[in-house]
Amino acid sequence: MNGLSTVLLSAAAYAGMLVFGIVMALLGAVLPALSARLEYSVADIGGLFLAMNSAMLVATLLLGVAMDRFGMKAPLMVGPCLVALALVLIARAASYAALLPAVICLGVGGGAVNGASNTLVADLHDDPRRKNAALNLLGVFFGVGALLLPFTLGALLNTAGVDRLLHATAALCGLTGLFALSLRFPEPKQPRRLPLDRMPRFLRMPAVLLMGCLLFFQSGNEFLLGGYFSTFITRGLGETAEKASYLLAGYWASIMLARIALSRVLIRVSGHAVVGLSAILAAFGSSWVAAADSPAIAGAGMVLTGAALAGIFPTMLGLAGARFRDHSGAAFGILITIGLCGGMLMPWLAGHLAKAAGLRWVFVQAAASFLAIALLIVPVKRAA
Repeated sequence: MNGLSTVLLSAAAYAGMLVFGIVMALLGAVLPALSARLEYSVADIGGLFLAMNSAMLVATLLLGVAMDRFGMKAPLMVGPCLVALALVLIARAASYAALLPAVICLGVGGGAVNGASNTLVADLHDDPRRKNAALNLLGVFFGVGALLLPFTLGALLNTAGVDRLLHATAALCGLTGLFALSLRFPEPKQPRRLPLDRMPRFLRMPAVLLMGCLLFFQSGNEFLLGGYFSTFITRGLGETAEKASYLLAGYWASIMLARIALSRVLIRVSGHAVVGLSAILAAFGSSWVAAADSPAIAGAGMVLTGAALAGIFPTMLGLAGARFRDHSGAAFGILITIGLCGGMLMPWLAGHLAKAAGLRWVFVQAAASFLAIALLIVPVKRAA
């Protein structure tokens, strides 16, 4: 594959990850703005994440195997279009029930672009440390997408309205799918058959199970923090939805900037060490948010948490990509699926915890999960 093809394919992966960033930030960003016309409780927020992540989980597992057989063009082409459709459905929703089909569509599209973007970038780099660095650079575009919607909502909500902003974002996602359609992708790694027979063998490997368990907690925290922070700022600390959007944008910006730095650091530093230290700092940051008594202090804690957690997920995928080079699609599919189980269950549990004990306990739960990650990285390194 020549240099131009690599650049264009990397660009397609970056665009796909930008769309996934939009998916991840969407509910946390728009729910406070939609509360003027929709009625929902904090437990209902967990229900939306449960529906979205259930759909994302099924899509990720099936596509992980399918990409090894059929390649990565289809998910990077169709996934953004499904996200665009979901954004339009959310803009038109007149009730909480109407959001459910939209978030299911959002989950399927998000699962497609997340799995395909990560697998494509991992396959474009052979050296393990460069693979780690490249996946963190890919994560920068996740940060751009996640930052886009909260920032524009904070700046333009009063003048443009949430529905127009959702329609404009949908158009951007559609263009991303068209760009992928125009490119020629690498040939499938297993072109003759679906490697379903290898799935039980992967699931019995200690390295896969430990990595998956770590990503369970990490993915759960990424959905949880992005989903509940704006609600904590508005309902728990009494700030406006516009200012909450700016504070949420600061969180996503910290993730983006940290991944820019890590894309250089990880060429020289062990990925296992980065994951362990990041988890400890993120636990401290989440505890800071839980104890905050003002929006500014909570925002500072979220910036620290975002910068700390930024490197965990892409670095773990880099380590997995180096370990399972010939079956990266299937391996990534399993690991991201296990991670999405955390993304599905942890926000749901947090919603019920918040309803019973208050929104601050959501961030205590996040801190405990980050400490579990710091402990798990030790046996992960031994098993690899």
